[in-house]
Amino acid sequence: MSTNRTYLAFDLGAESGRALMGRLQSDALSVEEIHRFPNEPVTYNGELHWDVARLWLEVQRALALASSIDGGKLEGIGVDMWGVDYALLGERGTLLDNPFHYRDARTDGMMERVFARVSPREVYERTGIQFMQINALYQLYAASLKTPKLLELAEKLVTMPDLFNFWLTGVQACEFTNATTTQLYDPRKKDWSTELLGKLGLPTHFLAPVIQPGTVLGGLAPNVALAAKIGPVPVIAPACHDTGSAVAALASTGESAFISSGTWSLLGTETIEPVINAEAQRLNFTNEGGVGGAFRLLKNIMGLWLLQGCRRDWKSPARDLGYAELAELARSSPPFRSLVDPDHPSFLHPASMTEAIARFCEASRQPAPRDPPECARAVLESLALKYRFALESLENLTGRTYREIRVVGGGARNEMLNQFTAEATGRPVFAGPVEATALGNLGMQILATGALRSLDEVRQLIARSFPARLYEPREPEKWKEPYSRFKEYCGGSTAPPP
Repeated sequence: MSTNRTYLAFDLGAESGRALMGRLQSDALSVEEIHRFPNEPVTYNGELHWDVARLWLEVQRALALASSIDGGKLEGIGVDMWGVDYALLGERGTLLDNPFHYRDARTDGMMERVFARVSPREVYERTGIQFMQINALYQLYAASLKTPKLLELAEKLVTMPDLFNFWLTGVQACEFTNATTTQLYDPRKKDWSTELLGKLGLPTHFLAPVIQPGTVLGGLAPNVALAAKIGPVPVIAPACHDTGSAVAALASTGESAFISSGTWSLLGTETIEPVINAEAQRLNFTNEGGVGGAFRLLKNIMGLWLLQGCRRDWKSPARDLGYAELAELARSSPPFRSLVDPDHPSFLHPASMTEAIARFCEASRQPAPRDPPECARAVLESLALKYRFALESLENLTGRTYREIRVVGGGARNEMLNQFTAEATGRPVFAGPVEATALGNLGMQILATGALRSLDEVRQLIARSFPARLYEPREPEKWKEPYSRFKEYCGGSTAPPP
């Protein structure tokens, strides 16, 4: 193994972005966060957009910081971000519009309009992707109704990390793991589903070529390098979808299921081929691209987004409850008093999350949470029960039993949620690494530059360098009755649209 190599990973999430230095020394990998910045969407004309100009400024600042560390010598740069959203590039690569945020209300009702032209069965058969109104397919259809001329002007459609890769290198391409999240990609054909787009009257001229994770895009653009005062460095497309990068970091066995825990919780397993059949559609599972030619068969669950929304409601100049403080307060709250389905549509973009939770409880004839600790406990218990619900569906779909759960991402810090997950599922939970997304990003850079020979070696390196913490189930029997009740509250909200 080559030693003393330094890499830079950009990990941009829905709430914040970070730049992390990864140092490969001997047989260990270490990570240092060198820059953190908020990701605050902007609203204008009643529309919710990402502030990509601000995000790009922060990326440039991080590059300048990196140039002053370790002599500014970098072996690679990689970017990972969230899925589903896209940007439109015009002539000479001009950004035609500030990209929409996936929570913008323009997709309300768009799934039904799409299904009036193409059946849900055909959409799923062609893409293998879970039905969610935030998917780029429904965003693009909404754009075709509201701003069709903008689509005509577009020379290229790229996903969000691909936009930043373009700004870094001048190369316009779509990385595989993120391309699959759009519901515009056909995993069997291994290319864009031009047939589906054609049936919906959507243009196909702007579809960028799809590249695999680990592709070296090229060197950092001269103008970017000059501004940052940084030397020549290759820009590498890791698994550009953040969950794809997190799973790339995960040393697991055929008996492991994973949960990438953050704003969204993604529960699933790796498969060699996509699982696309009527049962997968009924259970609304998704087949997202992975590394090494694999797929991630998983369920998207609205994760800590609910607790994030509650925190926004509670925040005031006099009080800003952190996640750790909320979890500690929640320990003394009565268990299983209020349970909600985290995936209920009312939680997608409510004006007030706490009010949405109260309304759900009232509609299901449960007492509403009376204070922040009770609300936090309700959310965390409900998430753990939803994990069990999704895990049982995954096992039914694959015919396999998953004897352990591996939790990665920021949610792996939440000790209460990890223990609740062990109790609700009756399985041991291995939590960590917290920085799985950045580590997977760095790992694919390490692989692409030849410092390691295989994905398995990358995963072993990460497992050695960042050991997981074990949570054993203690009283799983106490969760049986609440789970029966929880399934009634779920109703049909987890099923795909008719």
